[in-house]
Amino acid sequence: MTQKTVSLACPGCGAHVSTEQKKCEYCGGPVIIATFESLDSMSAAETNKYTLAYRKALAENPGNRELNASLAMCYLKLKLYDKAIPAFENAIEDNFDNPEIFFNTAVSLLRGQKAFVAQRADIDKIIEYLNAAIMIEPKGIYHYFLAYVKYDYFHRKYLNISPGYTDECDTAMETGVSEDEIQGLFSMLGVERPDGM
Repeated sequence: MTQKTVSLACPGCGAHVSTEQKKCEYCGGPVIIATFESLDSMSAAETNKYTLAYRKALAENPGNRELNASLAMCYLKLKLYDKAIPAFENAIEDNFDNPEIFFNTAVSLLRGQKAFVAQRADIDKIIEYLNAAIMIEPKGIYHYFLAYVKYDYFHRKYLNISPGYTDECDTAMETGVSEDEIQGLFSMLGVERPDGM
């Protein structure tokens, strides 16, 4: 399914832009938020401006994956997990080539809490989304997030799961995960890195 180009007001300055553009030619801000890192330097007020622009554009184009993913990223940044999850799920629909959407949906499902306190249904969905991301692109950080979930939910509760968290950690290291990526993951999750990892 191909996405049509959507015209919208630049989330940063209000200029006329389209979803084909990466950056606004007037303010230089991103038109579409593709990664969580692109929101890192934005304040909550600026993120809110982007949220409002995407919501307005989605009112006229509710099925647009790029706009849904961008809106979901803003909600994730604002820690509005219950709004981020359906927006990410709308972005996933018929879009099986972007592993970051699956990864960020899994992050949202923890709702800023440790995996240990999550509901089992959410843990199962997190594992499903992370496995989908890994199938698309086997990044070390996806394996490391999976290792964290297996450690904090299964290992700490003395539940068996195969492969275990140590196997996932090994795969993450073999695939290539940096300390910066790991710190970024736990910053996104809003939890402290466990001592056992």
